[in-house]
This record gives sequence, structure tokens and C-alpha cells, in this order.
Amino acid sequence: MSAGTSNKAVFARLQEAINSRDEARIAKMIDEIVEPDALFHSPAPTDATAAQALKQVWTVLLRAFPDIHVAVEDVIAEGDKVVSRNTVTGTHLGEYRGLAPTGRSVTYHEIFIIRFAGGRVAEIWGVVDVFSQLRQLGALPGGAL
Repeated sequence: MSAGTSNKAVFARLQEAINSRDEARIAKMIDEIVEPDALFHSPAPTDATAAQALKQVWTVLLRAFPDIHVAVEDVIAEGDKVVSRNTVTGTHLGEYRGLAPTGRSVTYHEIFIIRFAGGRVAEIWGVVDVFSQLRQLGALPGGAL
């Protein structure tokens, strides 16, 4: 099995855990596959390591969008990197970024590049369409896109 295929398999396990919506399962998977000192380059409001930041992000997202689902649209593995293009959906039923629950459904897109080392996540870059997300929640002018 090539490194790219192996890395894609690790990524698939992470996605499966995420879509379980089980915070403990997600945290356990993060501990299993993410290096403790991995770097996280994303709009996450934290200076924590990648593993800590990912756990915090999923705690916040699961509280705000308990039915959250990440649909992986594309996965590309090349060398030590896996790139995923995702569509995220959920219903805003809990506090999020200072916003009280609205009951609104959101759909937004994200792209992540994950660098692996020795079969574990060593670095993550993420681009999340937070603008679209916040517009759909009514936090920014313009309403739903």
C-alpha cells in the first residue's frame, strides 16, 4: 500500500468518527492519529496544538450544530498530503460565536490539506467559508446565500 493510499485510509477513519457526532469518539480518534505537536493553520480561535484545537473546534461545532454532517466531495492524495473538499450541513441549535440558537439550517464549504508523517497527521491547513456560514445564521447582512 502506498503512503498516499494509507494516508487516505487514515483520513477516512477520521471522517467516519466526525460524522458519528460522538465527541468522545472524535477526541479518541484525534489522539490516535494526530501528532501531539502537529501544526494547525486554520481560522480556529486558539493557539493550541492541532490536536487540542481540533478537539475544541469539534466541541463547539457539536454544541452549536448537533446534527452536523461533513460530506467529503473530493479527496486527493499526493505524496505525504491528503486534500479534501467538503460540504458541511447542520442546524443551529446551540450557541455559536456568540449567537443564540436560530434553528436555521446552514450549508457551507471547506477545504483542508493534511500533511502526514509516519502515518499520523503532522500539519493541517484549512479554509472554511465562515462568511457564508455567518450570513446564513443572520450574523452578517445579506441573509442566506
